[in-house]
Amino acid sequence: MDSDRLLLVAPNMAHQPLILEAVLESQHTLAPFMDWLPHALTESSSIENTQQAIDDFDMFINELRYSIFEKSTGQLVGVISLMIRNIAIPYFEIGYWLRSSKEGLGYMSEAVRTLERYAFNDLNAKRVEIKTAYENTRSRAVAERCGYHQEAMLTNDRILPSGTISSTVVYAKVAACEVEEK
Repeated sequence: MDSDRLLLVAPNMAHQPLILEAVLESQHTLAPFMDWLPHALTESSSIENTQQAIDDFDMFINELRYSIFEKSTGQLVGVISLMIRNIAIPYFEIGYWLRSSKEGLGYMSEAVRTLERYAFNDLNAKRVEIKTAYENTRSRAVAERCGYHQEAMLTNDRILPSGTISSTVVYAKVAACEVEEK
């Protein structure tokens, strides 16, 4: 998939060193919100994680993870996933992280819009949501810029990697549907 400035590419073992490099560069900005971070900082864990992403993608289960590349430079700028929440509906969740040096350029909003289009147009999604920690203002801003509506605040439902109790903000978009009259 692609957009004006980005390519979203299926998981590939050739991308693993690039992802590890971006994670290591960005660990201080990711650490407050990403509980998977401590398990992604070594080459062996990165290889294992990439293989799992490839297997999930090939079997269309759990999540469809994409590496985000900047077209103009070929640099990996982040990762975005379409998590399969209920394929019978179909209902998905978008999760993402961005390389620290590429923040503030609108790349994640562009990637979210691209993946969202795929979910609604190609996968017939009825619901796509983005969940984020209340304190993660940058992630919340992406959801809001992309037109997601805040549906809920789940108060005191998560523990941040620091051990602090936090809340989850749930944003969603739904496909247009007909309402049956009773």
